[in-house]
Amino acid sequence: MRIVMIGPFGLRPRGTMSVRALPLAQALVARGHTVTLLLPPWQNPEDAGRVWDEGGVHIENIALPAGVPGWFHWRLASALVRRAGALNPDVIHTFKPKAYAGLAHLALRRRFPVVVDTDDWEGYGGWNDLNPYPVLLKRFFAWQERWGLTRATAVTVASRALQTLVWAMVGSPERVFYLPNGCIPRPVLSRTVKGGGRPTLLLYTRFFEYKVERLWRIVEGVRARIPDVRLWVVGKGFFAEEETLLSLARAAGWHVTEGVSPAPDADPAADLVYAGLVQPEDLPVHFAQADVALYPFDDTLLNRTKCPVKLLDLLAAGVPVVADAVGQVAESIRHGETGWLVPPGDDTAFIEAVTTLLRDALLRQALAQHAARDARKRFAWDTLALVAEAAYRYADRIRVR
Repeated sequence: MRIVMIGPFGLRPRGTMSVRALPLAQALVARGHTVTLLLPPWQNPEDAGRVWDEGGVHIENIALPAGVPGWFHWRLASALVRRAGALNPDVIHTFKPKAYAGLAHLALRRRFPVVVDTDDWEGYGGWNDLNPYPVLLKRFFAWQERWGLTRATAVTVASRALQTLVWAMVGSPERVFYLPNGCIPRPVLSRTVKGGGRPTLLLYTRFFEYKVERLWRIVEGVRARIPDVRLWVVGKGFFAEEETLLSLARAAGWHVTEGVSPAPDADPAADLVYAGLVQPEDLPVHFAQADVALYPFDDTLLNRTKCPVKLLDLLAAGVPVVADAVGQVAESIRHGETGWLVPPGDDTAFIEAVTTLLRDALLRQALAQHAARDARKRFAWDTLALVAEAAYRYADRIRVR
């Protein structure tokens, strides 16, 4: 098939197109399809107009037009629509039912079958509540989400919660295809590269899924039982939440190191190592510092509808994880086999689970081995691509009718 994928933004700095659309497209190319990825790089204008192939996928960044904001948005959406139409695809797959992808769907739906992908809840209770959008834009995005999901020829959803929500909206379960995020296997490094000899908790995060104060209570609770434990943080918050964590640590008298390179001898005296954002190729060395990874996940609509890629990264890399049993987290982890789940919001249970794992090296080893094997098998993109194919075949049949 000739497939055109349309994104609401570029490959960076946000992750949907780079960690969901692109690896799916590459898996589809490996199965004999032709895939073009059309991107409006408004957040990374340095890529505007750039065209290249990656893993067999043809990637086009639409040139950014000049003009006042309203005119800019209309012209950029129009450019996406014109280019998609010129490629004469068998099916169009838009990622997120909002913004430019949603506008492209609106313009193209009468000419081509359009499969809409949703990997988050965008409206009220979701990203509308988290992002400081203007009120009118929030209303527009909420309308776009409902319109896009109900008018799509077929819908791919990243979580079971989204599957249920979309079923309720469209009233046709056969139009909805469960397509969770896949993992990109990275090298599993031996824990022997870990420096300092101290038990280490890893936090790989963007911070918005939980309250930093709750995380701090958990870490403090673990340290009360195992005083020499340290915290290794990889990631950066959307709203500078990491500054709150660093302030809490310093106020408690912790020795904090920031911006450390992932080296085995990186400041073994540090109680908190804040690495910040790191390149994907550097993640294995950071993961290798960990004895246990923390994955707090508050029970919210936004979290329930997510399919967290960072959790899959940890599992596929063989890092033992303790996590709240919320939404897709409970789908991704097999409790007691590939990780450890605790009741949502139960800090005492979370602390107890982390402490137990830190004190039981054999259990950690078993969880790590099973997690890497299970994640790489269940969430392999070459397997998940079959779901996308089924959605495309369904959309094609509907068009023929």
